[in-house]
Parts: sequence; structure tokens; C-alpha cells
Amino acid sequence: MVLLIGNYPADQQQSMQRFAQMMLRSLTTAGVAAELIAPRPFFGKVRWAGRFVAKWLGYIDKFLLFPRELKRRIAHGVELVHICDHSNAMYSRWIRNRPIVVTCHDLLAVRGALGEVPDTPASATGKYLQRWVLSGLAKASAIVCVSQATLRDVQRLVRQKDRCPRFLHIPLGLNYPYRRQECARARQSLAAIKGLALDRAFVLHVGSNLRMKNREGVLRVFALTKSDWRGQLVFAGEKLTPQLRSLGGQLGILDRIIEVENPPNELLEALYNSALVLLYPSRYEGFGWPIIEAQACGCPVICADREPMSDIGGDAALTAPVEDEAAMARALLNLTDPTERACWSEKSLRNAQRFVADDPTAQYLALYH
Repeated sequence: MVLLIGNYPADQQQSMQRFAQMMLRSLTTAGVAAELIAPRPFFGKVRWAGRFVAKWLGYIDKFLLFPRELKRRIAHGVELVHICDHSNAMYSRWIRNRPIVVTCHDLLAVRGALGEVPDTPASATGKYLQRWVLSGLAKASAIVCVSQATLRDVQRLVRQKDRCPRFLHIPLGLNYPYRRQECARARQSLAAIKGLALDRAFVLHVGSNLRMKNREGVLRVFALTKSDWRGQLVFAGEKLTPQLRSLGGQLGILDRIIEVENPPNELLEALYNSALVLLYPSRYEGFGWPIIEAQACGCPVICADREPMSDIGGDAALTAPVEDEAAMARALLNLTDPTERACWSEKSLRNAQRFVADDPTAQYLALYH
């Protein structure tokens, strides 16, 4: 029995929840007995006192109640524990006499606590929490890194004193079978999106409002093209903050912005298939799932020329320094040429096959054994 540890639902870390569900689904399909558990919201359900109080009450759920459940579950037939998100690595301290595998998606929060990444600053308690994460990682039997950039960070920052460290690189696969669709089918799905004019091209961004996702940059790059074409800008994922909407107004593009809050996979697949390009100028990433999701649908990608984005996108991604928004705008306008876009679309489909063909489940099973 493999016990998977997932994320606290109230934290709404959707990509991490998708990864845990993907692991459970893949292991079950492979005939491996597996179970997924996660801290359950009890005290953290109290929302009337505000987000700050709810966060601290959530710590009771995560660090006082859940360890008791974890120890009880491990005592009944569990042979190996897989912590699906490195931010839960502190649970290693409550796991005895079982191998522990941790998937490390990035160490950006740890690096922020160390002052290395300005986009992820940490409070005093946050710095303590990130030291706890590092301590938990050091107790793992093996740490799987989803990108080479994350692997280098782990090798540099995680100290395992008593034994030879075991660090591996296993890239993420697609968490949904995104693929190319017929244009008519995709447009039919998009017809339900309020405000989206299907007779006009659109640029797509998929993600959240975290500073490192650089949605401000998305708005500025798009604004640089507004005089040259009549395109729209679609934000899929988290709704824009008032500050981002204000910036859109200042840039004169607010009337061209459409928001699609947390679209289901089927709708997101239609967006990827229909978008002119995925504009993804993140400053930092652990992997960059939307890059390969878009490419699997034949959607070209513009992203920053820094790892891991440039590595994941390969030679199929149009890259530029994250500060060079004018270069990204020029790349976007070049893709309005149908011939140019078709060329990059075919490159994207070929690059995505790297992640479709390499099944991470088989690599995880070999590691488990």
C-alpha cells in the first residue's frame, strides 16, 4: 500500500491537488494499492473572523489534528509514504520505519525566506515554516524534482547528514489528456464564455495572481500591441485583483479583457486550441504546466528565457528576457500571420510529445520498488 499525502483543501493550491489526484489515478490504473489522505478543514472552516484568523486555525488542522490521523493510518498496512507536495515535507517527522518519497515542485518559498527570490518574501513565521520544510526534506528517503532547475536548488539547499542523498529528476506529465481539437468543436465550447467575441483572435494567460506569475507583464505586453490588431486578452484561472483591473484600465485595454474563473479541463482545452498564443511571462516557476498543456493543443507559447520555462518549452517556445516586454509584443504580433503561427503550432505539438511519451508513473514505480 502506497499512502499519498495531499494538500489542505482550504489552501486552494489547485495545481498541487491536481498532481496528487493524478498520482492516485495513475497508481490505481497501474494496479498499485494506493490511498490519498490530506488534512481536513475543521477549525480552518471558520471564515467569519477573517482570512488571517482562518489561516492560524488551519494550522491546528494541519499540524495538530492531521499528524494523529497520519500515524494511525500508517500503522495499518502502509509500506511507503509519498508526500505529493514538498511544502508538506514537515510531516516526515511523524513517519517512522517507512520509506518516504517527496515530490519537490520548487523551492521558491524556501529561497524567498532566504532572501534569494524577491517575489516570494516570508514573514518571521514564514521563515520558520520554510526551515521546517527543509528539515522535513532532509528526512526523506528520496526527493523527486520536477525540473532540472528545482533539482539544482535541492542539491544546494537540502542537507542530509546521516546518509547519501537520493535526488532524482522526474518531469511532470500532463494531468489531463490535452490534445488538438477541431475548430468547430472548440468554438462551440467557447460560446458560453460571456464577452468573448469568437470572430476576433485572443491571447491566453493561465494562472494565478501570485507576483511571480507576472500578470502585470501580461497586461503591459498586450497593451503594446493594441494599436496593431483588434485582439482580446483572456485570463483563465484566478480572477484579476482590483489592482490588476485598474492597471488594465490605465493601459486602455480593460474593454478587451475577458476573465474565465477556474475553467474545467474541457473548457481550458478549448481555450488552448482556439488561442492565438499562450502568453506566459512568469518570472519564476517550478515547472510550468500551462506551457506543455498549450503545446499539446498546438497553441504556441511566449515565455521568459529562463529555466525551467525555456527548458520545458524547448525550441518550440518563443522566449525573451522577462524584462523585454517589447520583444514579447513583437513575437505576439508575428503570430498574427497564419503561416508563422502554423509553423510554431507544429513545433509545439512535437515538443509536447516529450511529456506525453515519458510516463512519470513508471519512473515513480521503479523508485518505489
